[in-house]
Amino acid sequence: MLHIMETNPELKPFESDLKLRMTRYEEKLKQLTAGKTLKEFANAHAWFGFHQTDEGWVYREWAPAADQVYLTGDFNSWHWIDHPLTRLDNGCWELKLPADTLREGSKVMTIVRNGDQLTQHLPLYTRRATQDWVTQSWCCEVVADKPYPWTDQGFTPDKTPLIYEAHVGMSSEESRIATYRDFADTVLPHVVDAGYNTIQLMAVMEHPYYGSFGYQVSNFFACSSRFGYPDDLKYLVNKAHGMGIRVLLDVVHSHAVGNTLEGINRFDGTDYQFFHEGGKGNHPAWGTKLFNYDKPEVLHFLLSNLKFWMEEFHFDGFRFDGVTSMLYHSHGLGESFSSLADYFTMNTDVEAVTYLQLANTLIREVKPDALTIAEDMSGMPGMCNPVADGGIGFNYRLGMGIPDLWIRYIKERRDEDWNLGKLWTELVFRNAPTIAYVESHDQALVGDKTVIFRLADAAMYTQMEKDCHTDVIDRAVALHKMIRLITMSAGGNGYLCFMGNEFGHPEWIDFPRPGNGNSFLYCRRQWSLMYNDRLKYGQLYRFDQEMLRVAKEYGVFDEGWPHLNWIHEDQHVIAYERGQLLFVFNFSPNESYADYWIPVTKPVDYQVVLTTDDFDNGGYGRIAYNRVSSDQPGTEGRHVRLYLPARTAIVLRACEEKEAADDAV
Repeated sequence: MLHIMETNPELKPFESDLKLRMTRYEEKLKQLTAGKTLKEFANAHAWFGFHQTDEGWVYREWAPAADQVYLTGDFNSWHWIDHPLTRLDNGCWELKLPADTLREGSKVMTIVRNGDQLTQHLPLYTRRATQDWVTQSWCCEVVADKPYPWTDQGFTPDKTPLIYEAHVGMSSEESRIATYRDFADTVLPHVVDAGYNTIQLMAVMEHPYYGSFGYQVSNFFACSSRFGYPDDLKYLVNKAHGMGIRVLLDVVHSHAVGNTLEGINRFDGTDYQFFHEGGKGNHPAWGTKLFNYDKPEVLHFLLSNLKFWMEEFHFDGFRFDGVTSMLYHSHGLGESFSSLADYFTMNTDVEAVTYLQLANTLIREVKPDALTIAEDMSGMPGMCNPVADGGIGFNYRLGMGIPDLWIRYIKERRDEDWNLGKLWTELVFRNAPTIAYVESHDQALVGDKTVIFRLADAAMYTQMEKDCHTDVIDRAVALHKMIRLITMSAGGNGYLCFMGNEFGHPEWIDFPRPGNGNSFLYCRRQWSLMYNDRLKYGQLYRFDQEMLRVAKEYGVFDEGWPHLNWIHEDQHVIAYERGQLLFVFNFSPNESYADYWIPVTKPVDYQVVLTTDDFDNGGYGRIAYNRVSSDQPGTEGRHVRLYLPARTAIVLRACEEKEAADDAV
């Protein structure tokens, strides 16, 4: 029996499906490696593309259906067919050039003949694709093989990921596209100051449409030239490691942009070189192309891509985008996933499951302490179990149901009607280690709203001064803090925040486009709001800082799950313990409680260490940082008595017995 069924006996009816999963994985692994390791197999980038040798330059491509392949560029005055490649075995092509033919930055394109057609393409393994802002045309620039002076040897990341999700291009307050070096020099210090230990970089893999947020990739081995050169990205990663920050890449292997000139689609003249043929190769909702994960050459391309980003740029792992879309032939569209049978039917794309298992295996071979996170809303069983146990091999999955619940509560229900029991179930019911979050980039884009913007709406423009207290703003500020605290402390095994949301960044994200006059007004981060002493944004930021500090100092994530101590729907009070801490929330919009009894599990005193009501954090200062004794009257059990103002949360640490006794003496 597979270990996954020993730890999850409810999967026993699906034993044949799980065994098939492992059989296919082992067969594909054997087919690809022939007794070697995946790390030895995943070297396509070291052979294909442009490379310097002692004799000069060599350029190779895989284009099995092509009748002829040519290289053109500024080196031959753009004469399309002057430099044909030589056909090798297995659909590969090669061209050797003298050393002085190309230089760093030479502009080149690939020309492919298929039948009577000549088509123009960026090389498949291009490491730098650039766009002419006047003509909007794309071109490949040759990147020379050269070492980078890394200084991050021995970097060891923190165990628990506290993730700062970030977009380099919109990280400046100026109305422009920020660079990798801008981000490294200005945002990384903020990440450290805020208390996060991991950055998750989106939109790094090159993409033709800036507003896609990087989720329609065209050039899988190129870091986006909008933000600078490859060495600039290496500077960012190296500096992050020097500051103790883990760096994750938002990797998109779930689909690819359908573009043919700047993408990989129809490179050899067919629609099935990398993707499924016909309609199966098209995503019905995204308008993108879908990989054929059963094809060894496609696996060679994708697995090598993962190894490339880890070895060339020293990324510490990946957040895999669109995993739900990969796992099911329906792409998860319209699926309820209400029973285990929904995961083990003919709807499951077993080829995609095998690819994800291979990917996680390779990643650990290259970097044993690498971190992988699955963007999966379906809750696929075994997502975060080791591959050897019958799982898919991720470390974490994203808790995507949590932000959805918060949006529904804020948008559709009065505060008095929030169901704490349902909230608790959403926060703690998870079948895998989970990254909890209130809002990611998804909730900040045009067409949606951030939590603070949903709570305050237009009042954010006129009522965010510190001395302004209105019902709307007081509610928004209080709930912004409480929602974050309960999500972080109860919702998962790690935590994520999108850049700027920690201080309640107002408004939405809207990329420059014709519809907004190509404006950058909403495609930047207004950091100055956080530093404006007249406004409340700095108070929200200080609370976020304190929240993370307390979580780390008192081992919140050392315990896998919180222990529910108390829940009272009518009074809107919930309390739980996790690690050394007791968390108490009064979500009532208007009822404050004096001497409220909260059950506790430890026969010690409890010390207040954090409250959402601090003056410095935008509250009213009604909670004293006192020590409270736990009482045990009669048969009612041990408890503490607390003052719980409306819309307030309190965090208390359990004092050690010796500490409590010493203080008593």
